Amino acid sequence: MNLALFDLDNTLLTGDSDFEWAQFLISKGVVDRELQEAKNIQFYEQYKAGTLDIHEFLNFQLAPLTRHSRAELDAWHREYMARHILPIIGQQARTLVKQHLDAGDLCAIVTATNSFVTGAICREFGIPHLIGTIPAVDLQNGAFSGGPRGTPSFRDGKIERVENWLESLGLWWGSFDDSFFYSDSHNDLPLMCKVKTPVAVDPDETLRAHAGEMGWKIITLR
Repeated sequence: MNLALFDLDNTLLTGDSDFEWAQFLISKGVVDRELQEAKNIQFYEQYKAGTLDIHEFLNFQLAPLTRHSRAELDAWHREYMARHILPIIGQQARTLVKQHLDAGDLCAIVTATNSFVTGAICREFGIPHLIGTIPAVDLQNGAFSGGPRGTPSFRDGKIERVENWLESLGLWWGSFDDSFFYSDSHNDLPLMCKVKTPVAVDPDETLRAHAGEMGWKIITLR
């Protein structure tokens, strides 16, 4: 059995689901355009530079979820999927995922983006497991609290979250004949170095250079 892990934003998607969710909220008048876009640019530059404070980012990004009922958010999310996400899922990404699923590989999306935003995207691909940052909720009414629960699925946190997930299944890295991780970002180098077969997908400059030095496979899904 093989393990196939997929980053989501700018890997399986030809865009960023977090950014698209923010743009959707702007279009609905839920958040202020000027503030949201300025903060998004700031955080994205930090992400590219490898200096992003994930907790500062999550406090900002998860805040809008606290101001609305879960029923309203769920209705908005269905609209967001149709308008913003389905158009940025390419056929090559669907084919890659299907190849691993058809081979019987254990598949999961591993993303820093929160699981409220990404859950339906994972299901759209038919991938049975999602390892995303978990937004904390009130279990009585499903309302979001505005912060993450547990370790965010970012950089080294992705390794911790994947290993905890594997352990819950009675598995570990050595359980697999081969293990794959597909990603576009140098922020994912810790997990890419953990698997047997890291694959750079439309990589950023830093990851492309590292992949070239290491002899890793580089592909495009665009």
